[in-house]
Amino acid sequence: MKKAWLGTTLSALMTVALAASYGSAFAQIKVGVSVSATGPAASLGIPEKNTFPLLPKEIAGQKVQYIVLDDATDSTTAVKNARKLISEEKVDLLIGSTAVPGSLAMSDVAAESGTPMISMAASASLVEPVDAKRRWIFKTPQNDSQMATAIVAHMLDAGVKSVAFIGFSDAYGEGWYREFSKLAELRKIKIVANERFARPDTSVTGQVLKIVSANPDAVLIAGAGTPAALPQKTLKERGYKGKIYQTHGVANNDFLRVCGKDCEGTYLPAGPLLVAEQLPDSNPVKKSAMAYRTAYEKAYGAGSISTFGGHAWDAGMLLGAAAPQALKKGKPGTPEFRAALRDDIEAIKNLPVSQGIVNMSPTDHVGFDQRSRVMVEIVNGKWKLLGAAQ
Repeated sequence: MKKAWLGTTLSALMTVALAASYGSAFAQIKVGVSVSATGPAASLGIPEKNTFPLLPKEIAGQKVQYIVLDDATDSTTAVKNARKLISEEKVDLLIGSTAVPGSLAMSDVAAESGTPMISMAASASLVEPVDAKRRWIFKTPQNDSQMATAIVAHMLDAGVKSVAFIGFSDAYGEGWYREFSKLAELRKIKIVANERFARPDTSVTGQVLKIVSANPDAVLIAGAGTPAALPQKTLKERGYKGKIYQTHGVANNDFLRVCGKDCEGTYLPAGPLLVAEQLPDSNPVKKSAMAYRTAYEKAYGAGSISTFGGHAWDAGMLLGAAAPQALKKGKPGTPEFRAALRDDIEAIKNLPVSQGIVNMSPTDHVGFDQRSRVMVEIVNGKWKLLGAAQ
């Protein structure tokens, strides 16, 4: 009788323990992150990685766990990370990657598994058009088209009639050329050269010689992070005197450090976060941008802020806005919660984040308007606000 009682008691205790374990497994929201903390995009990925420890550890009474993996700026590794996070860690949300190629590769895994994903890469091709696959994908950086419009408007005001293009030989460069060339043709700006280079390249002399021989009024460099400094430094070495434009892919201090004096006078569009302290108090993004800046620099030191870290912060803000509603429809760790989280991210309205004001919709998985961009010039090695982009 005693043995039977003991066995029954142990069984009951095991059942309670399993139930408690089961309950705790569903008591936290799990976020899987693949970030390019090493490799060519590291200057972008490191501030993103550094931002996740600053995000809320609890939302609407639920614990939040962030599982951060490095994909080394490699698309194959980004896919492996995504599969591991979904199949082994059972994450409710994917965030990543830093660069466009890795994000595009991850998006297939996210859609296949029915897991919402927030990319920290810029290309509009990640979220447009919102089809059966892209309905699961959102992103926090501004679209190429938004930034290209700002560049073309500035070129027109500056009297630019001809321009040479040099960009990454991957989805980032191709996306930028597609958007910029359409606008340039529409506004009668002649593209006199179209060159490419790879992120790990150490020389672009051949491409730059072709550009210099075409003698354009301006050059647009469509690169991201420190590799984008290479064409600019080479242009200066070869005596190019025209205007140079970069994209928002270079908006961090590591780019300034690597490019040095060769960056003086460069123009680029950027998110308001880059020059948050220079924004007028009337700017609707200033308060939310400064909130991130203050948190990041408190953790990592004055002057350490990067717009790329802001993309990670904004992904966390999207989660914070959507999760409370999603939790009413399903428990973390279930397909119901993942589907609800997707739906509630898509329903976000008037959310101030570090880069703009977010208004998502079934056809817009970025949600930014013109308040998400400003024009900036590099002056004395620093970012100088020129004003709101047109």
